[in-house]
Amino acid sequence: MSTRITMAGTALSKADMDLVLVEEKSSARTLILNRPKQLNALNYPMISRLLDLYLEFEQDPNVKLIVMKGTGRAFCAGGDVATVVRDISQGNWRLGAHFFRKEFTLNFLIATYSKPQVLIYDCNGIFSLSPFLFLKDDMEVSSLPNSHIELIYLSKVSTLNGIVMGGGAGVSVHGRFRVATENTVFAMPETALGLFPDIGASYFLSKLPGFFGEYVGLTGYRLDGAEMLVCGLATHYVPAERLSSLEDALYGANSSDLATISSIIDKFSQVPILKGTSAYHRLKIINKCFARRTVEEILSALEGEAASNKDDWILSAIDSLKKASPTSLKISLRSIREGRLQGIGKCLAREYRMVCHVMRGEMSKDFFEGCRAILIDKDKNPKWQPSKLELVDEAMVDKYFSRVQDEDWEELEFPPRSNLPAHAIAKL
Repeated sequence: MSTRITMAGTALSKADMDLVLVEEKSSARTLILNRPKQLNALNYPMISRLLDLYLEFEQDPNVKLIVMKGTGRAFCAGGDVATVVRDISQGNWRLGAHFFRKEFTLNFLIATYSKPQVLIYDCNGIFSLSPFLFLKDDMEVSSLPNSHIELIYLSKVSTLNGIVMGGGAGVSVHGRFRVATENTVFAMPETALGLFPDIGASYFLSKLPGFFGEYVGLTGYRLDGAEMLVCGLATHYVPAERLSSLEDALYGANSSDLATISSIIDKFSQVPILKGTSAYHRLKIINKCFARRTVEEILSALEGEAASNKDDWILSAIDSLKKASPTSLKISLRSIREGRLQGIGKCLAREYRMVCHVMRGEMSKDFFEGCRAILIDKDKNPKWQPSKLELVDEAMVDKYFSRVQDEDWEELEFPPRSNLPAHAIAKL
């Protein structure tokens, strides 16, 4: 079996390289996630392969455009963290840290990429509700009954015709052109699993209108394609039936000019109508409540609104907050607030600190409890510790943002990205 040392410094076998296929169409390169039996969930070799390809194509003058797709029934089922959780449970949290270091490096490269990317999510109807795909050993999704499939969480890819959740945003929202469809569903539901919105989410959520980002990040609210467009997470809305024609037009353009590419997508786009039940219609209330300084104050404000307003949306938001991990809620709010004043690099570096603290489990083991309740035992009844918001004090929250006290641990630092065009550092 042959192996190859990639530009990213990782030895990949032929089988590993086949997990991400490449198609050359004129000056465009289409990256195809090719792990369909696992719903294209990103494992470590896939992340390494994508990082290698992005680095290679940025230096290749013959490449003008990047498109990403997935094979099979899903675009991508998020990060396959079964191995990560298993390693941590066996006392080796550093392997988990290495996984996230590589993933966040890929996120940063995509966010600062000098060439245009058109990100389109295409999925054939398998949707889920948990932020990670958790398959034991080499279990295939095709072998799972529907009751198991409903607990698998889709994310991670390009072309928003499907579910975009959690880690899926890391290889999509940071791209230049983000195309949503009537099938798109976007969410960052990590607080329900004892984690926090990572992969640069503190950067892009904090840039949404008003305090909509705090609302999305804390409650795990699921946005459809129209909502993604109106709040800025998507740049275009194209009916799913037009995606094939859109791709053909992009390949035929043979251009890296942003105005040209945008004009092509515009020809296939339409302005969707927000549903009457959309949370975006409640932006005034969201701003009023989620602008509060603490999670406790946010919850109290929502309960005050519920007393005078019988809107089911408010009750749903309250219920989501009360079911989430108290620790996750508090570190998530702090993270998004800090993201308002930071660039993508600093956000990812800080989130790397935070995720390392989560994996070490010194302040709280909610992440492991969330995985148990949602992904393993599936009783959907996690026992959070601390169990109440008031038991999570500021000193505990501060620790998640501090340097990890381990002699072998290193801060996440990114390679220099000099002389980049403005569009490579300001996408939202």
